[in-house]
This record gives sequence, structure tokens and C-alpha cells, in this order.
Amino acid sequence: MPALTIQPSISEAFPADALLEHRIETYWDKRSRAFSEKRRRELDGPDARAWKMFLLRTLDPVFRDFSSLRVLDVGTGAGFFAILFGEMGAHATGLDLSRDMIHEAKVNSLAYGVHAETEFLVGNAQELPFEDASFDIVISRNLTWTLPDVPAAYCEWARVLKPGGMLFNFDSDHRHTVWDTDNTNDGLAKKKLAECNAIKNALAINRCVRPAWDRTVLEELGFAVQTREDIRHDVFIDPTVLVDDIPLFAICGRYGVPSQS
Repeated sequence: MPALTIQPSISEAFPADALLEHRIETYWDKRSRAFSEKRRRELDGPDARAWKMFLLRTLDPVFRDFSSLRVLDVGTGAGFFAILFGEMGAHATGLDLSRDMIHEAKVNSLAYGVHAETEFLVGNAQELPFEDASFDIVISRNLTWTLPDVPAAYCEWARVLKPGGMLFNFDSDHRHTVWDTDNTNDGLAKKKLAECNAIKNALAINRCVRPAWDRTVLEELGFAVQTREDIRHDVFIDPTVLVDDIPLFAICGRYGVPSQS
């Protein structure tokens, strides 16, 4: 399969930066335990069912037999989507740059009884260690705003998808975001908030208008794309699990299928 590429003008805006990647990895290593605790609260409460229902509304018309599906949860963190898909009968692979996050994901997969249906690997979302056309679904949440090279990531995600496969990306437009208080009870001290803001401001993706930018790139790669600007009311049901007061957009793309619009 030929290498997937996008317009040079888009790619050139996202220069590689190994030092920044290491900084991001270190930041999420430090946050891994508290982050995992929050994801377990989601898995234990109504949010997990809300996420499943949201996904099934899109997946059911395309995929009937979940037991045959291979799912890649990119930027898996504590394993949230991998565990959800494992519970739905699919085989899910979770990948994350943070070794401490992957440790948490493995522990959580055992706790939720899906160890046999899941596997977790340390790896880079922009350079996936998988063969072409390996997965039916690629899914990600709150990851792309942390990536130095989002165009490269999208090329890789398209490469590992089977024709007709589906991509889900849930993220936020952080052009105007400033984290100055810990409004989600994540235990973020001022130093961690400052580091989070510094990382955000260093990344080119957070100067893009999203999800419009993402849609343009994905359509160029051969996806038929649908977007929603904010799905918080669909998936964040539990009032005890606090989230940022920032719209969470949803992107759903089907690879290699002509757009109907």
C-alpha cells in the first residue's frame, strides 16, 4: 500500500519535536494514577453506558458481529475505550506513549474482567507499530490536542484501518483554553496546571479551528466524515465525575467510502 500523504502546507506546520514528545510523556506519567482513578469512576457509573450507546448508534449499521472486530484505542490512557469495547465483545488494543498509563490500563483490564479481550502497548500515536489494514475501528479521546504532529497521526490511523473501517476522535478546540484552576477535582496543583498550559501552547494543533481543520485533513486522506460540535450532554451523565467546561467535539470517519454529502 503506498504511503498516505497530505498537502505539504499542512504537514510543514507540524515539525517533529522529540524533546516536546518526551515532555508530554513525562507529564502524563506523573498524572497517571489520578487519571486512572477518574476513568474508573466513569467505568463504574452511568457514563460508561452512555458512551456505549453513543458508539453503538453509529456502529450498529456497519458492524453487526463485535466478536470479529479489532479495535485500536490510540492514546488509551487508563484503558477506557479498550475496556468498553472488550465488554462489548471486541478485541481491543490500547496504545499510549506513557508507560505509567499503560500500567494503569493493564491493571484496569484485570479489574473489569476483560484481560483476555484486551492488550496494551507502549507506543507513539504518530508512528504505529502495526501492519497496514490491521483494524476495523480506530478510536481516540482527548489525545490529538497533545500531539506534536497530528497530520502524521491521521495518516497512520488511516494506514492501519481496513477499507470501510471507522475512525472516532473525541477532542476539543483549545485555541482559547487557559487552565488556571483545577475545576475537575483531578488533584492538579498550580505547577501541573502551568505545565499543561505550556504544553498546549507549544503544539501547533491548538492554533487550528477544530473540528473543521480535522475534517479537511481526514477527507483528503479518503474518509467520509461526520462531525458534531459538542457531545457532552450525550456522554457525561454522572454529576459526580467533573469534566472541563469546554465543548467536546466528535469526529466519525469511514475510511475508503465516498461521502454522501
